[in-house]
Amino acid sequence: MGKFEGKVVVITGGASGIGAAAARRFAGEGATLVLADLNEDALGEQREALGLTLGSHRLLTRKVDVSQQTDIEGLIETTVAEFGHLDVLVNNAGVGSFGYVTETTPEEWRRVFAIDLDAVYFACRAAMPHLITARGNIVNTASISGIAGDYGFAAYNAAKAGVINMTRTLALDHGKDGVRVNAISPGLVQTPLAAALHTDNRIMAEYARTVPLARAGQPDEMAAAIEFLASGDASYITGINLVVDGGLTAHTGQPNFHRFFREQA
Repeated sequence: MGKFEGKVVVITGGASGIGAAAARRFAGEGATLVLADLNEDALGEQREALGLTLGSHRLLTRKVDVSQQTDIEGLIETTVAEFGHLDVLVNNAGVGSFGYVTETTPEEWRRVFAIDLDAVYFACRAAMPHLITARGNIVNTASISGIAGDYGFAAYNAAKAGVINMTRTLALDHGKDGVRVNAISPGLVQTPLAAALHTDNRIMAEYARTVPLARAGQPDEMAAAIEFLASGDASYITGINLVVDGGLTAHTGQPNFHRFFREQA
């Protein structure tokens, strides 16, 4: 019997990257899945691939614009109407945006916040009554960009920091209700969202030099962290931000003084 047998799991941004990898993992552990994404073609591919494992009675896909409150509320309502309950919410949809604050228009700032932060609020707000009933849990996909700053990433940094602190607040507010709320913070992961980065050999060489594990992460490695936090194996874990970055944020950012002194010896 799988860890999520009889459980209903909603994943936003579920058609590709980390969301698609998480869907495969949950499916393999017996979950009933509801996948939401704006990309209908990618959703269709997921439906075809996962349908072999789950069958149509345990899989629902829905085109959703997570920046729209009505879309999110409709997603949760449809899930409960179709399957009777909701056990796990994975807020994974996201978007990046490069630019200094002086280069980021108010429209772009609001777009990033709508997708990366407002959507998490909308989903948690709509799902919470059902999660309280089920004594379920939430896993939010944040980012190491929410822990520290990046050059030219102002809107994304601010939005992901909001996701991390919202996670903590919800964990405090709803622990008494039996609802756990956690986040993961990936480093650079080889996903379509980061394609412009991981297809540039110069960037990847610099990243490999900086990260202790000397490579970018894979979607399934992030999905493993999501699955763990959503499972009964994490039953006494709430309010944490699990960093999955190959050791990148373990570094203070200072030069390698040890290497310098060894070279001088």
